[in-house]
Amino acid sequence: MCLGVPGVVVEVKGDVAIVDFGGIKREVDALLVPDVKPGDYVIVHAGAIIERIDKETFEEMVKYLQELAKYQVEVKV
Repeated sequence: MCLGVPGVVVEVKGDVAIVDFGGIKREVDALLVPDVKPGDYVIVHAGAIIERIDKETFEEMVKYLQELAKYQVEVKV
């Protein structure tokens, strides 16, 4: 299973973007979406922006991820 995480681009430096994931900022690869700019809503997978999304989709994804987090359980291996 793959999980793409929604975030907001806050800065772009060449092929690297700083993306805010609800207060946690990370550098990610922006090569796959070369025209990304600050303020864009994006999906990040495996350290790379894979898609630009609209604000409504972003808000819906965040809502579902927050709901899912309520049911987080510890898995012992």
